[in-house]
Formats: sequence, C-alpha cells, structure tokens
Amino acid sequence: MSYYLRKNWKISSLVCFLQICIWGIQTAAQLLLISIFDAAMGLDFKRFIFWIFMNLLCWGIYFIFGIIQEYFQSKTVRRLNNQLRHDLYLSLLNKDYKEYHSLDSGEYISWLTNNVSQIEKLAWNPFFDCVGRVSQIIYSVLALAWIDWVLLLASLITATVMWSVPKLFDKKMEKVGAENSSAQAVAVGHLKDLFFGVDVLRLFGKKSLFLQKGDAVSDEIEYANFHLNCTKNIVWKIIGFLNVLLQIIIDILIVLLAFVGRIKIVIIVAGSSLIGSITNSFSSIADFRLSMAASKPYFMKVNIRDSSILTKDRYNSRPIIKDIVIENVSFHYGEKSVLKNVNMHLKKGGKYALVGPSGCGKTTLLKILLGWLPDYSGTIKFDDINAKDYTIEELQSQISYIEQDVFLFNSTIKENITLGEQFSKEKMEKTLRASAMSKDLASMPNGLETFVGEGGKKLSGGQKQRIAIARALIHNHSILLVDEGTSLLDEENADVVERNLLMNSNLTLVLVSHHLSMERKKLFNQVFEF
Repeated sequence: MSYYLRKNWKISSLVCFLQICIWGIQTAAQLLLISIFDAAMGLDFKRFIFWIFMNLLCWGIYFIFGIIQEYFQSKTVRRLNNQLRHDLYLSLLNKDYKEYHSLDSGEYISWLTNNVSQIEKLAWNPFFDCVGRVSQIIYSVLALAWIDWVLLLASLITATVMWSVPKLFDKKMEKVGAENSSAQAVAVGHLKDLFFGVDVLRLFGKKSLFLQKGDAVSDEIEYANFHLNCTKNIVWKIIGFLNVLLQIIIDILIVLLAFVGRIKIVIIVAGSSLIGSITNSFSSIADFRLSMAASKPYFMKVNIRDSSILTKDRYNSRPIIKDIVIENVSFHYGEKSVLKNVNMHLKKGGKYALVGPSGCGKTTLLKILLGWLPDYSGTIKFDDINAKDYTIEELQSQISYIEQDVFLFNSTIKENITLGEQFSKEKMEKTLRASAMSKDLASMPNGLETFVGEGGKKLSGGQKQRIAIARALIHNHSILLVDEGTSLLDEENADVVERNLLMNSNLTLVLVSHHLSMERKKLFNQVFEF
C-alpha cells in the first residue's frame, strides 16, 4: 500500500493536506460555539448574531474544501487503482506458461475487478479518511489543552486506549480478508463457467439448472462479503461501545470541572464536542485500521512492479540458423506419460509433419519447443545450444504458434493480424494472399476494419484460422508451429495456405495433423508418425 502512495506522493499529499484543512476548519467551528453560548447567556444579541454568522461562514468554507477534497481524492483513487491493475498485469506477464495456466482465468478477472474494488474500499479511502481523523484528534487535543490541562490528560488517556484496543483484532481481520479474496475468486470462476455453458443448458432444456447454478453463485459472492462485513461490524461495535463509555466518563469530568469553577459553564458544550471528536475519531481510526488489515491479502497478488520486463529487446536474441535437435525427450502430465524418448532432427528451412491420433503428445511437443513446458526430460538443442539456456523471450521472438482453438481479440481483423504494429501496404497484401484471406475481406463492407466480436464469434472457424495464419506470417518469425491450423478450411483454401507455407524457403514449418494423405506427405521433408 505504501509503495503506491509514495509513487503518487504529490497528489496523495494534496489530498492529505485538504483533509488536514477540513478538520482544522471543523474544530474552529466547534470552538466558536463557546463564543455563541457565552453571548447567549450574557443576553448580548449583537454578539450572538455575529458569532452565529462567523460559525456559518466557517461551515461554508468547510463544505467548499470538502468538495475540492472529494474531487482530488476520487482522482487519486482512480490513479492508484490503475497503477495497481498495471502491476497486476505485470505480475501475470511474469508468470511462465505452466504457472499462468495453473489458475482459472476467472480468478485473474477477480483480481482485476473484485480485488481492486475491495482495496479501494478497505485501503485507499480509509487511509485518506484516517489522515483527516488524526488531524481532528490533534486539533481537538490542542483546543482542550487551551481550555484546561486536566481535559488534555483525559484526552491522552482516551487516545491511548482507543489506539491499543484495535490491535487485538488485526490478525483476525487479515484472515477474514484473505478468505473473502479467495471466495470471491472462486465465485467469479463459477460465474464465468456458467455463462460459457448457457448454450449447452439451453440445448438440453435445462434453463432451471442455469437459474439454480446462477443463484448458487450469487450466494457465494454475497456470503463472502456477508462474512467479512459481519466480522468487521462486530469488532466495530465492541470498539464503539468502548468509545461511548470513555466519552461519558470525560463528559462527567467536564461537568465536575465546571462545578468547581475551573472552567466556564459555556465550555461544557464545546468541551464535550471536542472530547466527542477525539473519541469518535479514534473509533473511526480503529475501523480504518481494521479495514486496512483486511486489505493486505489483496495486495499480496501483486508480486512485480518493474516495467523493465517489457523492455527486453526481443530481437537481439541468438538466431536459430542451423537446426533443432530433439534427443530422447519425454514428458509427463502428473502420472500420465505423454511423450517417451522422442528423437527428431529439424533443419532450418525444412518442412515437417507430426501425424498421429489425439492425445499422443504432438501438441505437447510444440509447447515444449516454445519453452512453455520446460520440465521435460531429455535434450533439445538449437544450433548446439541447450534450449533451456534460451529465455522465453528469445524463443518467442523467432517461433510463431497457431493453435487448434484460435483466439482472437474483440477488435478488428487488422488489429488481430498486426497486434498493434505498423506494416507496409505491400507486406499486408502479400500476407493476406498467402493466408487466403483476400477473398473474405472483399466480401466484408469494412474489410480489415471489420470487428470480429468476442472470441471471433462473428467469423467462421476457417476465417479465424486464416487470420491466425496471417498473424503468424506477417511478424516474420523464422519458425512456424501449426497445430491443426488448416483443419477448418475448405480444400481450396487449405491448399492455398499450405502451398504458400511449403514454398517459403526461409520458413521452418512443423505442422501437426491427425492424418495426411500420401500426396500431401510427399510435400514435406519428413513426416514423423506418433
């Protein structure tokens, strides 16, 4: 938490300064009550009206500062939330393939939505409010010291008690906050699963099951918040009762001081108000501290804050210019053996096919070559250098991968091909011809600017595959791994795409297929049967 406040110290300091001003103005308004009641008891109408006017003026300034403070606090919270999400993105990018996919995407969505929302509620706003309350305590203590040192002593004892008691509940609130974070992440995962499965439930006439599951997920979300809020409220009520008890004791002390003549009777009103400010402020601070303790587990999701991981020069890597040698490579998913003692020699610029039934390890081998599954046994060498000596960035700057289930961003066709980079018109046209995408674009009113929809739902499976192929080709990676990348294309388009890939002498092609005809097998330098 402190890291983000320091990183945005200018605007955070401004908000804190405005909080200090606001509570100083409020304390001044409380002290004006002494003059108001003194004039009233002296039946001095003109003085009474004057001090009433001054009090109203003071409150007017208080509310103006309040509007300014709320604006800048909201602006600061927005900046803090964006910085937090940025660092969560960095933390996700820093995970390797296996670590990233060990959690459901619903949990990551929960980090970026629910967790950030909880941090705003439990950390950012309580921190700034806490600054204001501390200021109120200081102002009130100084005012009481001006009235009588006995009241100052009483306020300091109250402050010590109200500061110490909440510490007893810090660990409990951290635990409840962690449980809430975990429960919310699980619930978001269930919600995502429910929406993805709605068509299946409709198809089998299970609309009631959708409602049943939806209600269960809703209760998961609400119960997690309910448990956190209940625990927090119980603790807050205990501290609140202690606050009231101390305030009553000090009110009695003020009355006794007035009876013995140490202070004026009119000071009873202002003194009681100032004491109430102190006890109420400490009660609020206790609540803020409990909230901030509950927020700690949410910050633990952020484990990297250094954007330099994005500045690694992907193109100053060691180029693979000769061959890829695979020796006795084996891989297991838990107890299940997927690859066993695989041996291959892939020459640069060669065209290779991996053929075999589903589940025999073809896709796994491609992911090993990409560096996504590093815990294999055996040896893979790129130009006589162990593949494990390459960074993931070095490998992925040279290797493109087309998966069976093509993913497209909810953006335009052009954005999905270029991924934000700029390419010449000539190169774009050449790529579109090589991927057999030109005809499709001619029939689309917006051409390359056509939006594909969520996950590419506005396009056919074949069109999605052609976009993925265009994406791989235009970025000029020298090695292309294709996992059933033309399986959804019609025969004509599949022939165009494969012919262009096979004729590219600068491209090392490794294509996975369930089966290849004898004619197509002849087009490859070598076919490996699994």
